[in-house]
Amino acid sequence: MAGAGELIVIDGSYGEGGGQIFRTALAYAALVRKPVRIFNIRAKRSNPGLRPQHLAALRALAQVTQARVTGAYVGSMEVTFVPRTIRGGRYNINIGTAGSVTLVIQALLPALLFADRQSEVTIRGGTDVPWSPPVDAVRFVLIPALKRLGARVELEVIRRGHYPKGGGIVRLTVEPLDAPLKPIELMEQGIVRAIRGVSHCVRLPRHVAERQARAAERVLRDEGFANIQITREWYEPGRDPHLGPGSGIVLWAETTANAILEYDSLGARGKPAERVGEEAARGLIEQIRRGGAVDVHHTDQLVPYMAIAAGTSRIRSSEISLHTLTAVWVAERVIGAKFHVDGSQGSPGTISCEGIGLERA
Repeated sequence: MAGAGELIVIDGSYGEGGGQIFRTALAYAALVRKPVRIFNIRAKRSNPGLRPQHLAALRALAQVTQARVTGAYVGSMEVTFVPRTIRGGRYNINIGTAGSVTLVIQALLPALLFADRQSEVTIRGGTDVPWSPPVDAVRFVLIPALKRLGARVELEVIRRGHYPKGGGIVRLTVEPLDAPLKPIELMEQGIVRAIRGVSHCVRLPRHVAERQARAAERVLRDEGFANIQITREWYEPGRDPHLGPGSGIVLWAETTANAILEYDSLGARGKPAERVGEEAARGLIEQIRRGGAVDVHHTDQLVPYMAIAAGTSRIRSSEISLHTLTAVWVAERVIGAKFHVDGSQGSPGTISCEGIGLERA
């Protein structure tokens, strides 16, 4: 890790070379209040440079940290971010597109845990959009896991937003930490006690949500799972506040060891509702079969919290992804936490980390 005040330089083309390395570098720099320069932003994407949701995350973090920023425009390939503090309060973020609100939350949440007061952040954009965590995975899986580490976080969904119209609204409330986060110990999957889920549709007939849920339930029952509860969410015509049609389903397992195992699928034009439900169910079954205590997607989302926790964290992942390896690489360079990854990309593996025990200033 660079010394105090020393500029940290991150090549945005490293690893997966997309928006994740940009968001995580910003989030880590904000946490430890160190200046960072990120170049080759999203260099491996067909439309390289900052997109609106990345710009929204940058501007939001700059506001929270009173940072000095250069390169803050759509298409920018290089950004310098110099944070000064972490200030809580009320913030309003409008991505302006169907850009992912959950990816903005990923960038903001770690810093807000170390703010000087409570934070209430209203974000407008896409809640259930491709290539990003659906909002139900964040509020029903990730946030409960963070609460077990000592975080006090709530996420309210006011309105969903789907591609291409967006228009979703969420409200994130974060209380500052009183003590460093507890380390994460998730090495055993335990016994699956129940499968929970939410199947939703907006600006679509009720049967879409119903068919997604029934298809998922059928696949899960065929694999021997019995305690299955999937909530159906839909809106009557004339009382539907959403801007455009969309659907999706999020499923997660509840186990005796508090494992974090989730999978999801989004609806799309021409994609049968049954296929949406079956995809999510089969994906969850695969994560369970691999024997991990944390699914492939939540593994990389836990990396920042492992890095700042007090003590040694260990997790058994159902699959080590390139996203995870990239997140570890950035955390070691910006935060200075020491990670050990036992396993290869695409396979189950164990990740351990000696966290820095970050405390609120």
